[in-house]
Formats: sequence, C-alpha cells, structure tokens
Amino acid sequence: MAYTTTTTTAPIQIRSLLARPFVAVFNFLILVAEANPRMADIRKLNETSDEELATRGLTRTDEINRIFRGRFYI
Repeated sequence: MAYTTTTTTAPIQIRSLLARPFVAVFNFLILVAEANPRMADIRKLNETSDEELATRGLTRTDEINRIFRGRFYI
C-alpha cells in the first residue's frame, strides 16, 4: 500500500500582513496600560466584594475616586 502526501504552502494574506503593525502597537499599548500601578489597584478593587468594602466603611465609587484622583474629573 502506498501513501502519498502533498504539501502546499498558503500564500500570506495581504490583510494579515498589513494588520501586523497595528496589532503590535495595540498590544504594546495594552502592555503599557496594564503596567500602570493604578491598574493593580483597580484589579484589587475588582476582587474585593461590596461586603468587604462596607465593613471598611468604603464604597466602590469612593475607591475609584481615590485611585483616579487628580487624573480624571469624576
């Protein structure tokens, strides 16, 4: 019994080739944004339940204002 295989190479699609720089820039911007210390604070806030915040006498809105104070007008 004989087996035959054929190998074909798919041509590089022009769309994916043109999109690569934009995807790289977008991924870099996401990396820079997530490296900001504020993102760590927001991540920690997202992991905290409303009950935990209430026991500390805080609200989610107050914490967001504290994290972004001086940066955004909320």
